[in-house]
Amino acid sequence: MNRCHTDCLEKPLSKGFRSLGKLIARYPWLFIAIPIVLSVAFGMGFRYLEQRQSNDLEYQFTPTGGPAKEERDFIRLHFPMNGFGHFSTERLYTDGNFASLIIVNSLQNILTWEALEELQKLDTAVKSLKSESNISFQHVCAQVNVSTCFPANPLLDVLLRNTYHVKLSYPMFQNRTFLGMYLGGVKLGPSDTVTEAKAIKLIYYLREDTAQSKNKSLQWLKHFIKTIPQQIDELQLKCVQVYYSTSISLQNEFEENTRTVIPYFTISFFVTVIFSIVSCMRLDNVRNKVWVALFGVISPGLAIITSFGLLLFCGVPFSVMSVNAPFLILGAGVDDVFIIISCWQQTKVKSPVEERMADTYQEAAVSITITTLTDVLAFYLGIMTHFPSVQSFCTYTGTALVFCYIYCITFFGAVLALNGKHENENRHWLICMKVKDTEEEDNSMVYNKCCVGGSFDTLQGTEKEHPMSVFSYRFYGPFLTNSWTKLLVFVIYIVYLATSIYGCIHIQEGKAFHNLANYNSPLYQFYVIESLYFSKYGPRIMVVVTNEVKYWDWTTHEEIKICMKKLENNYYVEKKYSDSWLTKYGILSKTLNLNITSQDHFLRNLNILYNNYSDYKHDIDRDENKIFSSRFFIQTVNIATVNDEKNMLKQLREIAANCNIPLMVYHPVFIYLDQYEVIIQNTIQNVIVAAAVMLVISLLFIPDPLCSLWVTFAIASIIVGVTGFMAYWKVNLDSISMINLVICIGFSVDFSAHIAYACVSNKKSNGNEMVIDALHSLGYPIVQGALSTILGIVVLYPASSYIFKTFFQIMILVITFGAVHGLVFVPVFLTMFRTWELPCKNKINSPKMKNGKTNTLSETVLAKENPICHKNQRSVRDEIALPGYVDPVLHVINTDITCSICYSRHWQKSTAHQTNDKVKQKDNHKYIDYQRRIVKINFEEVKGSTAELRRDIAALGERTKTLERKHEDLAVDHANLLSYSQILSVQISELVYAVEER
Repeated sequence: MNRCHTDCLEKPLSKGFRSLGKLIARYPWLFIAIPIVLSVAFGMGFRYLEQRQSNDLEYQFTPTGGPAKEERDFIRLHFPMNGFGHFSTERLYTDGNFASLIIVNSLQNILTWEALEELQKLDTAVKSLKSESNISFQHVCAQVNVSTCFPANPLLDVLLRNTYHVKLSYPMFQNRTFLGMYLGGVKLGPSDTVTEAKAIKLIYYLREDTAQSKNKSLQWLKHFIKTIPQQIDELQLKCVQVYYSTSISLQNEFEENTRTVIPYFTISFFVTVIFSIVSCMRLDNVRNKVWVALFGVISPGLAIITSFGLLLFCGVPFSVMSVNAPFLILGAGVDDVFIIISCWQQTKVKSPVEERMADTYQEAAVSITITTLTDVLAFYLGIMTHFPSVQSFCTYTGTALVFCYIYCITFFGAVLALNGKHENENRHWLICMKVKDTEEEDNSMVYNKCCVGGSFDTLQGTEKEHPMSVFSYRFYGPFLTNSWTKLLVFVIYIVYLATSIYGCIHIQEGKAFHNLANYNSPLYQFYVIESLYFSKYGPRIMVVVTNEVKYWDWTTHEEIKICMKKLENNYYVEKKYSDSWLTKYGILSKTLNLNITSQDHFLRNLNILYNNYSDYKHDIDRDENKIFSSRFFIQTVNIATVNDEKNMLKQLREIAANCNIPLMVYHPVFIYLDQYEVIIQNTIQNVIVAAAVMLVISLLFIPDPLCSLWVTFAIASIIVGVTGFMAYWKVNLDSISMINLVICIGFSVDFSAHIAYACVSNKKSNGNEMVIDALHSLGYPIVQGALSTILGIVVLYPASSYIFKTFFQIMILVITFGAVHGLVFVPVFLTMFRTWELPCKNKINSPKMKNGKTNTLSETVLAKENPICHKNQRSVRDEIALPGYVDPVLHVINTDITCSICYSRHWQKSTAHQTNDKVKQKDNHKYIDYQRRIVKINFEEVKGSTAELRRDIAALGERTKTLERKHEDLAVDHANLLSYSQILSVQISELVYAVEER
């Protein structure tokens, strides 16, 4: 069955790149100068780097347009918070400004007099801190009245006054103060009284009601971060351990990550350079590719400078996630370099540099164009996400890949052309002087090893193959195409797929934001201790009535009560700790016999409620005639994992949405939990859209529909594998890992596309031989590309940042699974399912003879007519037979020059030619039409082969001259031997005569 080719873009693109290769070979210095000039010019954009940095945690890692942000705006409008005189922690609509200390006594009860004394010393030291601008804690503390700072812990004064006699009820103290966030590691006795506690938290809230007060608070917090470690050391605390944090600590560490990763990139660059040089090095003083490999790494470096500088000039925000891009670009750029070098080494050594560049670009450029286009589109599609950090990363990486591709084609191609000219002149790779190409016995061994070079495969006319390429062709390819190996690979793939799907089902969603802290930082230790001792109770949630309702109406009152009961009955809510001003107002009205059944009385008597419960004044937004909005509070519990956070948010919102009263639930942490609503949706959207785009690109550029489908299949398979094994590696599905899945979409195409394109580009029809040839030419470059990318990112392994650690983990999975698919799974599947190919619509049927058979000869007759060609021809299918030839057209096309000449010489002797002379006259028009179609099909093949034939003829001419010179030398040697033999004959005769005389 014929293979159906869809090469509408592949052929013209190959021709275009062939012309480009010649152009670069003619003017290499121009194509070197332009990228360097662009890099210098656009590199000036890095002076705007500090201005373009956008590292705000909330903005970068929360979805734009999330519902919690709209809810916060509503709360800010109706319930503005005043940190000067009326501060309340549960009524904050932001995280607030604060410094926090956790004091732990892990061995015994912290509620002892000794521990409390040390705690008091620590509290005094914090309150006495003054910033460099002389800002004290009293100047910036949040206040409950004009002169009193909000207490760091409501228990502190009570415990210090009466340690042994006070009975602490937990978690509600004196029925009004919730202690869940202040006391940890608690053991309870009768009546929920505290018998022992392991940890106490002190939280020093600061003002942020005005821009000036917020600025002063930030200055004090920075001073706190700088001096608190020294303060703790000076106190010489013996009974307790202290852990500290502030509201800006995580942001500071997040911004610091950008600076700490720069040394890693420097190491990565030099590691990639060393690997590229070692992997491309040859033991030949002329064809050594040291400089080519070096500039192959410099090329993506220039692309990074140009692309980043251009985007910084254009004002594109730069997030800390974009710092990962250079590691990625370095690996991707070097991968393309290896492909081009491999194709260059397969060209004819004695051909002009222009022809070698043309052949190289014709063979390699389409392949790297496919992979670059898929990578770039995958990243640009990632801009559709709702996370600004993802958008920034995808913008910078996609643009850098574009320039990386352009510079690889131009800058690196020009370097390769210059190196080719040096090779043609047989110049030494290091000193650039001409050297001899053959070793001479008169020279020393050191001279022959260091100053002789330029050898090549004289049989093929190409450079000597790398041992790994030979291994792929002789051993790995045949092993992989063995039937038993295919069966084993198929079984392994089924196990891989099942394991991956199981992992996908159990993957966790969302990101615990404390993971953004560096693992070896005091902040991370603080989060660990907080999770250990203070995780029993979750956030205190606002329940807000968003519209005007008739609170005085009994029906409305009951509807609100029903909604609150539904919320309180949820698994994640403890109803004992709910707080409702409406319930308290009802109890107060009965106690004081107040009338609250009419609008006028209800509103007028609210002042009585405020006199008894002053905090409730901040829970009702009203004027003299109506209530615009109000809020209540519920306490969450049982939130131990990320899944608990996601389920709690989803369930509470669903309950609120189904109430007859317009309700919403809100807490500042919901801003970050909103990622659960969109993370799966965004990921699936990106994967589906990107996979569809990859399929279209593959169909356009890979001239075989089924190979395109296999490439798309590989993308889906790799994504499933990476996602599944993320679960085994304890990597959650969050905005950071979603970025890496976008990378997965693009980079999963690379290795499989290279192999698929190589398979359909060669002319062999046997599936096993196609795969062996593809592995022969691209197996080692794929291994080089995979290893270079892994080496480029392995330097991130010791990084203490969650961002870079996650990037390293997922990229290892992407590259490993991508390489395994490209080198194992896809080649095997291409051979196993080769019979599923689509028939080509433009298939031309061979003309029939009277007996119904095609005009081809039998094997016996063919061998008799042309034994040389029959013995050496390649194994192909009998598809189209030209009248007058002894074998089908593809046999003629796929044989070498010698065989083609044989066919020409045997034209008249062909039995098929004689048979076709007897075709009936009425069939002549079909026969002529058939010939025309055959000529049309082969015209392009003959046209494309002309240049190669000319090169072969030139090579044969060179070899003929060499043989002639050797023949002349042999003739001289023969004459000398005749002369010596005559002399020897005379001497023997004289010797015989002398013997006879004696």
